[in-house]
Amino acid sequence: MFEQARGFTEEKLSDEIKKSLTASARICRGNIIKMTTLAMSGHPGGSMSSLDIYLMLYMLTNIDSKNVRKDDRDRVIISHSHTSPGAYTSLATAGFFDIDDAIAGFRLAGSPFEGHVERSVPGIEWGTGNLGQGLAVGIGKALYARMSDQNFQTYVFMGDGELQKGQIGESRRIASKYKLSKLTAIVDYNKLQISGDISEVLHQNIAQEWKADGWQVIEIDGHDYDQIYNAFYKANHNNDAPILILANTVMGKGVSFMEDKHGFHGAPVKPDQLTDALAELGMENDLEKYQQMRTPEFAQQLAKKYPLKISDYPQVNKGENINYAADAKSDNRSAFGNALVSVADANVSNKDFHIGVFDCDLAGSVKTAGFAKKYSENFFQFGITEHSTATSVGSLSAENAIGIWADFGMFAVAETYNQARLSDINHANVKLFCTHCGINVGEDGMTHQSIDYFGLLNSTFGWKVITPADPNQTDKIVRHALATQGNFAVIMGRSVLPIITNADGTPYFGEGYEYRYGRMEQIRSGEKVALVTSGNMLFAAMEAYDKLKADGVNISLYSISDWSDLDADDIMKLSTYANVVTIEDHNIKTGLGTAIGDAMITSGNVTSMTKLGVKHFGSSGKPAELYKMLGMDADSIVGTIKELS
Repeated sequence: MFEQARGFTEEKLSDEIKKSLTASARICRGNIIKMTTLAMSGHPGGSMSSLDIYLMLYMLTNIDSKNVRKDDRDRVIISHSHTSPGAYTSLATAGFFDIDDAIAGFRLAGSPFEGHVERSVPGIEWGTGNLGQGLAVGIGKALYARMSDQNFQTYVFMGDGELQKGQIGESRRIASKYKLSKLTAIVDYNKLQISGDISEVLHQNIAQEWKADGWQVIEIDGHDYDQIYNAFYKANHNNDAPILILANTVMGKGVSFMEDKHGFHGAPVKPDQLTDALAELGMENDLEKYQQMRTPEFAQQLAKKYPLKISDYPQVNKGENINYAADAKSDNRSAFGNALVSVADANVSNKDFHIGVFDCDLAGSVKTAGFAKKYSENFFQFGITEHSTATSVGSLSAENAIGIWADFGMFAVAETYNQARLSDINHANVKLFCTHCGINVGEDGMTHQSIDYFGLLNSTFGWKVITPADPNQTDKIVRHALATQGNFAVIMGRSVLPIITNADGTPYFGEGYEYRYGRMEQIRSGEKVALVTSGNMLFAAMEAYDKLKADGVNISLYSISDWSDLDADDIMKLSTYANVVTIEDHNIKTGLGTAIGDAMITSGNVTSMTKLGVKHFGSSGKPAELYKMLGMDADSIVGTIKELS
């Protein structure tokens, strides 16, 4: 019955389907109350006000419970994901899983049916968690539909309170700029949030604000199935601008003592009220059945029954390496820009290769301008909207597409850490290229000197941080990151760097060099002391090595580009030295030296170690002056090592 009507192809909702939706809604509201009371936590009020729209979305959009990840499916993004009980009951009604699993497993440790929606639940597209993320996620999906030449719709369901978030404003302007008419936002307008009436918590002019930013706005009764259907029909047959459906609803809809009570936003019905609440809905109180099911063993069964399924990563032709001569004058960010165009060129004839490069008003500085000029349809200028950009690129990268964002390190990591964390949780494949990192930024001063990129991203479980040492290594690392599944952050400075050479003067990372993720490079060999560095600092370490050698001090020099996954054999090798000295353009509390020290202690291969790096916020000045001031220049390295020798 529902399969024939999916996609809002018919002008009106049939009486038969309306009758079925009405009957389903009554049962779903009872199940929402059961699962939240059983868990003794959750958000029943908003789940019940959102329910009629949830049912319409999951019963009538172009999705298939038997083929959950088909590429041309409609995308339903839940932004107010605390209303997960409404989503779970509706998905179960649509045949995605057994409702008993969701009720008994709701908020149960180890169960996929978490308090906020996650991708492991069949039918859930993205784990949004904290409010304000969903619209930017929807932009990523809508851009994927456009670049892959597919006609699917993206629906983003939001709460009214979350519209107070600044990221929503960023996202609605982006969607309007790119005329994403296949993107529809829906607001559960119950006018209540945790602290009470939304107008008293923080005044909003929802309809006017969205219209001012170029959206069409349709206001409806969010509990009237004819009005809901008609709004979705209009949105589905719209080619002009994105549409907002402002759905007037009632918090706690369906149970009289819950209706319009903000206390039920984040608190369940008490056990002694449960029977009365269910009786209003014509349902029995069978909570004991679910209490008996609710065991650690049951949670383990659910985890096995509903494993996370993610899309395969696209095949990428890496193209031909660009090799820079020993006397080349370049910076790593320029090498990145050149490699990016080279990889795009190598894949241009592949109709299944979809790439999106995102910029936040810095294309000239981060060196994506060359790509933008040559592949303008795949370049997205989002302006100064880092939070939305970080979310949208994460969303796109989870599709059959390459999602790339280049920005200054301070904006792309420190400012948007939460979005990076969500990309990790959602198993995205973001390719983040950060320029202007470290004290190397120089004159811009301490607010712009990104010295915590590794400390922040290493607080996740999947992000891989790579710091190339020169343009040659940058070229090879860029190609590796673009061709490899997972979230990668390639960290670069601003300054022109000398080409790293072998003792004979040939480029170390040039022709013949094979990049091996996670492995240490021995740049020079010696004894007693191992000087270990990475990225911006290798040139200073080489200068120190040469000065020490001239003074008869023979040390070994190593470069570690990949801080996130240190190799056990490399750590064992370092432990054979009497002293290890690390030098990094990063906060020494959370950077390379700390990672190496932790790896040594964990493996039992311990030696004496001295950490050099950023000990406090810098200041404005030439990078060389700042390095000297912070004890990070070649002479400071030499002095430290001589004291150890």
